[in-house]
Amino acid sequence: MTTSPQVPDILSPEFAADPYTAYRLMRAHAPLVHHEPTRSWIVSRYEDVERVFKDKASEFTTENYDWQIEPVHGRTILQLGGREHAVRRALVAPAFRGRELEETFVPVIERNARELIDAFRDKGEADLVDAFATRFPVNVIADMLGLDKADHARFHGWYTSVIAFLGNLAGDPDVAAAGERTRTEFAEYMIPVIRERRNAPGDDLLSTLCAAEVDGVRMSDEDIKAFCSLLLAAGGETTDKAVAALFANLLAHPEQLAAVREDRTLIDRAFAETLRLTPPVHMIMRQAAVDVTVSGGTIPAGATVTCLIGSANRDGARYADPDTFNLFRDDLATTHAFSAAADHLAFALGRHFCVGALLARAEVRIGVNQLLDAMPDVRLAEGATVTEHGVFTRGPRSLPVVFTPVR
Repeated sequence: MTTSPQVPDILSPEFAADPYTAYRLMRAHAPLVHHEPTRSWIVSRYEDVERVFKDKASEFTTENYDWQIEPVHGRTILQLGGREHAVRRALVAPAFRGRELEETFVPVIERNARELIDAFRDKGEADLVDAFATRFPVNVIADMLGLDKADHARFHGWYTSVIAFLGNLAGDPDVAAAGERTRTEFAEYMIPVIRERRNAPGDDLLSTLCAAEVDGVRMSDEDIKAFCSLLLAAGGETTDKAVAALFANLLAHPEQLAAVREDRTLIDRAFAETLRLTPPVHMIMRQAAVDVTVSGGTIPAGATVTCLIGSANRDGARYADPDTFNLFRDDLATTHAFSAAADHLAFALGRHFCVGALLARAEVRIGVNQLLDAMPDVRLAEGATVTEHGVFTRGPRSLPVVFTPVR
């Protein structure tokens, strides 16, 4: 890495163990870095990452997704621009907001949360990662799509393989091959199901996608398969880690946990602050369309830009006391934390803002509410320590808790 030796390389074990110290050093001493191993330019300050995501001057594109995600998902909405992107987003977005989300999918979320919690609510102990977080969003998405939840292990294996492919910064050929196999396996699973729904639609999201039409445009079988693949990977991995991180943060701050337990409207604030402090996704890439000057240096046209969300969200130039979890902070607005006008950068910004942000909020609201009801005095198991794992995506690998069962 062409920086001061005091800044750990993003591929180093030191960085993986503690990226936050590295982020702090990068923002201060190397806010724009050319990283040869990943052939990308790294930006770490809030103002620079925000600029890349908002892309008001068409300086940055998502053309990097042609090689970054198409090999595992197929061509997705993330790669599209202009009218093509607008039409595709209009086809899928209604299912993830407003009345359809509330009336159709909130009951699905409630049922899946309850089913998972029922398996441990009487035991007085659980690993919230294994027993709940890793299962909850995948089960919800499978249920929304009308897929068989008995295939959970396959879905989880697929999205784990996809996320590993996306985070394969070191270029491990085995990881790349596994990701590409997943595209084939998922297509073999999904395409027949999509064709069945076209012939015999139900009241599930997959049937809605099959029937959706905007300006005479409908989604092809391949379009729908790619979107479902993206939904499982992005929706599974991110909400999985967000739920675990939110509870880890609250358990580390008992007074804030008590406040949320007393006033459940604070769940949104706790979620937004978790997305800021410990986001599930730490890196998102874009591509420079033209030569762009940021933080005193120039990114050349055509170059890949690695945006360090995990760093930008802790930038002291944007947030007071940025390394502290504080759901009551006044420099993070909850009212638009789950919209394209969000202050934090965990969902990106602009036209490529995460289409599933409101679904994630609904999942977290419902899941956390039910967990708090089932575990009135939840606390970390004796001797347990919570550590984050991951570089591209990051979150607790285990979260063992104990509680007094509600009788």
